[in-house]
Amino acid sequence: MLEKNYPSIEEFIAFPKIFNVCISKDGQKVAYLQRSTNWDKNSFQFNIWIYENGKNYPLNQPHTDSSSPSWSNDSQTLAYLVKTNERYNRKQIFIKRNIDIAGIQVSHAPDGVRSFKWSKDGNGFFFLAREPEPKNIKKRREIYGDIEYVDSEYRYQHLFYLDLQKGIDKTTACFNLPKDLREKKDDSEEKNKEEADELAVQLTQGQLNVNSFDISPKGDKIIFAAAPSPRVEDLQYTKLYLLDIESQEVQKLDIPHPGRKGRIIFSPEGTKICFTFERDNIIYQNRLLAIFNLETQTISYPQIEIDEDIYPLQWIENGIVIDWRDKTNSCIGIVKENGEIDNLIKQEDCYIQSASISFDGQNISYIKASSKQYFEVYLNKIQITNYSHLLENYLYTRKKLIQWSSSDGTEIEGILCTPPDFDPKIKYPLLVIVHGGPVSTSLAISLGDNLIYPVESFIEKGFIVLKPNYRGSAGYGEAFRSLNYRNWGVGDYDDVISGVDFLIAQGYVDPEKVGIMGWSQGGYISAFCSTYSNRFKAISVGAGISNWVTHYVGTDAGFVTRAYLGDTPWNDKDIYQKTSPMIYINSAQTPTLIQHGDRDKRVPVSNAYELYRGLQDVGVETKLVILKNIAHSPYKPGMYRAIMKQNLTWFCHHLLSENFDNFDLLNNE
Repeated sequence: MLEKNYPSIEEFIAFPKIFNVCISKDGQKVAYLQRSTNWDKNSFQFNIWIYENGKNYPLNQPHTDSSSPSWSNDSQTLAYLVKTNERYNRKQIFIKRNIDIAGIQVSHAPDGVRSFKWSKDGNGFFFLAREPEPKNIKKRREIYGDIEYVDSEYRYQHLFYLDLQKGIDKTTACFNLPKDLREKKDDSEEKNKEEADELAVQLTQGQLNVNSFDISPKGDKIIFAAAPSPRVEDLQYTKLYLLDIESQEVQKLDIPHPGRKGRIIFSPEGTKICFTFERDNIIYQNRLLAIFNLETQTISYPQIEIDEDIYPLQWIENGIVIDWRDKTNSCIGIVKENGEIDNLIKQEDCYIQSASISFDGQNISYIKASSKQYFEVYLNKIQITNYSHLLENYLYTRKKLIQWSSSDGTEIEGILCTPPDFDPKIKYPLLVIVHGGPVSTSLAISLGDNLIYPVESFIEKGFIVLKPNYRGSAGYGEAFRSLNYRNWGVGDYDDVISGVDFLIAQGYVDPEKVGIMGWSQGGYISAFCSTYSNRFKAISVGAGISNWVTHYVGTDAGFVTRAYLGDTPWNDKDIYQKTSPMIYINSAQTPTLIQHGDRDKRVPVSNAYELYRGLQDVGVETKLVILKNIAHSPYKPGMYRAIMKQNLTWFCHHLLSENFDNFDLLNNE
């Protein structure tokens, strides 16, 4: 028998992963998305797979980047998005009616399709896309160069309708000719864009940035949510609107809730809608369910006994299908208008990534993982894929849920990752991996829940790993999330360090060999630890905040900062200082690695430079790695590989005294 090893960083990144399950309306077929890794192109490729008649098979198509599968109402045709322009990441709608015939492109939106839904009669699609760039702005760029007027000259995302046959005819006319004749026929790129614009009917106009919608059961109305601009900051001013498809008249609904609306869903008879909202637009409060009666123009609120954010999936005859998080577990149930809940899925050690319900509500498909199982697709609780066989050839980390008390008495949970032969009599070096969010959750998934930090490689090197669900994490209720209010960084640090102390007290952690890392919010907590504490021997800060004032003026989501800190820095300088890592820079002692994308709008790269300069000025060992052309998160396997290898080298050097030569990634191992 061959000896099993842990997966290498490269093998781990290359493991397939599944997303975006979609069940057919009759409940007999399931489409889902599989991600694979193409090292030669340094890209992740997404392909649709189909389960039918007991078999799984890939969508027979030449395209290697498809997504968003959606079945027609007769369950015979699958529509999906395909990336047709790599440079601009533009996607178009394709359909496939027969497994033996290639898919055909039916949309030709100049800026691509963001999301879509079938029309109720199956003769077309409603989709979201950005409006074309105004000709005067294009002309200005040609004359003067690329100029941006901040917070103006928006390109709004609008709702469009596409007739299916017209889309097919357009594709047939374009691609039945050789390329030279096709280009001559089109005459120019600008003319081609104009023809594409005429193919779809624009249903919304003006200063509305539509971000979600649903179609009434009769197909005569559309409910949609729209913000006053495309700015992330303006999501908090989202309103609901009703569109009459025939007259194209738009009515703003008199609903008393501001804020970022989630999924909006029509009732089966089309007289009501349901949606979720945040009370007082405070993002750490529970998202509650509301039902609006379109006939009486009244609103009601089911009294649901769930202390957590809830999300509606579909409204069926029996009620509204919802999902929610219960600590580290995922739940799905049906809630009636009186608040009564029938649980469909509620069990321990269960993480559901995606779920889809058939038209009649009798069949459900979902993607589930656990501490002992890789991500799998299920149909009515029957497993229909077998990705977990990948684990059979490898050693992999054992994960279990642990609890401890923070310094203020708050109960904290976390995931402890250990080797299969873990011995509590041995003192292990400890690494802490802090999740982002903060409204997120570290989960006890067997493999594949993190592409930033190489947990399996850390365990192979002899570390154990703690992944804390600090205050603010999802799944633990509104009161727990609100503990971050005006206490960012400080309370988080207590939750993390009390977890470290708890493990040291168990006797199996070496207190002289502890490190911490995290991305985004996790990067902020790591940065706070870098300047606020001397408890760690090495730290890695990924896309983290270092100074709330400079971050506030540069981020595209300043409302999040205001929500947690309670005010602007101009009105309350003290809270911005108390919670900023840079305020404590003179006490910094710990070697710190900083990794940050240069195109990050959520956490601007200035945060990285400020922390780097401060650490250098006080004489602390630091490395700054700028990830070129990367926004808030990486998207290429090569970049994930680089980030993982740098972190592995960084912590092995500082905690295990290993060689540092491979940090620059120039040496082949």
